[in-house]
Amino acid sequence: MKDTAIIVDPYAGAADFATAFAKRGVSSVALFSTDAPLETMPWSPELYADVHFYGGDLESLVTIAEKYDPLCIVPGNEGGVELAGVLTERVTPHLANVPGSAPAQRDKGHQYNALVAAGVPLLRQLCSADADEVAEWIVASGLRDSALVIKPPKSAGTDSVFLVEPGQDWRPVFEGILGETNSMGVLNEAVVVMEFAEGPEFMVDTYSVDGRHGLVMVSVYGKHNRGQRLGIYDMGETLAPDDPRTGVLFEYTKQVADAVGVRNAACHAEVILTSDGPRLVEIASRFSGSCMQVHQRVSTGDSQIDRAVRHYLDGEFVPYYEMVKRTRTAWLSAHKSGRLVSIERLEKARDLATFAAAKLPEPGITVTSTVDIDTSLGWIILASDSQAAIEADYAWIREQEAQLDISE
Repeated sequence: MKDTAIIVDPYAGAADFATAFAKRGVSSVALFSTDAPLETMPWSPELYADVHFYGGDLESLVTIAEKYDPLCIVPGNEGGVELAGVLTERVTPHLANVPGSAPAQRDKGHQYNALVAAGVPLLRQLCSADADEVAEWIVASGLRDSALVIKPPKSAGTDSVFLVEPGQDWRPVFEGILGETNSMGVLNEAVVVMEFAEGPEFMVDTYSVDGRHGLVMVSVYGKHNRGQRLGIYDMGETLAPDDPRTGVLFEYTKQVADAVGVRNAACHAEVILTSDGPRLVEIASRFSGSCMQVHQRVSTGDSQIDRAVRHYLDGEFVPYYEMVKRTRTAWLSAHKSGRLVSIERLEKARDLATFAAAKLPEPGITVTSTVDIDTSLGWIILASDSQAAIEADYAWIREQEAQLDISE
């Protein structure tokens, strides 16, 4: 048995990968797509047998990876998708996606082009660094009096995602994104401008083996806006496998996955169910982040990371999922910036009848007003056979959150 897995950009929840592999006797090697770990992203160096960095010399990196004769090469977060894809093509080609397709599994501009080429229904959008080109496109697309979503092509976790209402000037937002470095250390060399779609938003998490796409979980999002900042997470709740929307969303996401060249490993897609049918917000060839691997396990008894381990070690493919428990994640927001004096109110969530897991902030820390997943205060996962019990406990959490003591 091969005994090493390479994890590219093993930040935050990617620690679950290393832990899951270790339980099966496989050690993990950390490989960063940058020349040093990002200071803004936590990771767990004690979990990795070796650590390497990418300084721009791909051939040297391929040589390093080949020396391990790895079981697999997987991205630990969205920033590692492209490098993991390229290395997999070179080092473990039997586990690769369609050759040359890695950019479409990360960059939203490339995704759009791939969906157009495949004839998959999608939202009107343009990826450009030219404001004049954008202005012409808005008029030509009939969007001059419509709401727009503006974001970087390689954003993640709602980083720098903005809503421009009809009649508002989109140029300041466009110019504010262009040329900035995003939360993953990537320079925004272009900007995506997209029509705003009405309808509920879902995350569709899959795991693929040799071109067969398996559904790990579908969940519905609850989000709110703060000013022009779009998509602050409130909650994510598992959809029942037999819910009619589940099948519709899965069939559409399989088309998207095929279009962007996915054949192996995890995918996380965000899809809006519009009156015209499902429409992609974005997709990435990586596992669902934040606490969603925990949520998946609580709700379905399985997860994308668990499926990955069984894929690489046992050759297993799972086509669908079952729901063990009704499950809802509540993401926590700070209503203003300042010092978080106490979390005593939130600590009592552990006594709730539906409590399953939580990541709570430390009291005394300085927090900023929540505008995206990176500025969230944490999360609480609720699970029960009773939807009414989940609703009641979720309402209680929101009451406590609103009364958090944050001093200026």
